[in-house]
Amino acid sequence: MRLQNIDIDPSTMRLEVDIMSQKGSFAVVVCDGKARLTRLPEHGGTKIITHQGKVKRVKFDEGEEF
Repeated sequence: MRLQNIDIDPSTMRLEVDIMSQKGSFAVVVCDGKARLTRLPEHGGTKIITHQGKVKRVKFDEGEEF
């Protein structure tokens, strides 16, 4: 699974991400009180699909040049 859950502190409603421990590029997606982190591919695209204002899915399109 590429999406990793990130804990949100319920008392402060804040989330913390240690950016120094993450390697490469990444994205944080937040919807309905849930937060998830995903690494971005080196070659390719990542689409965040929404429906009625909510995140429905995250799609990855990867490839390598020949």
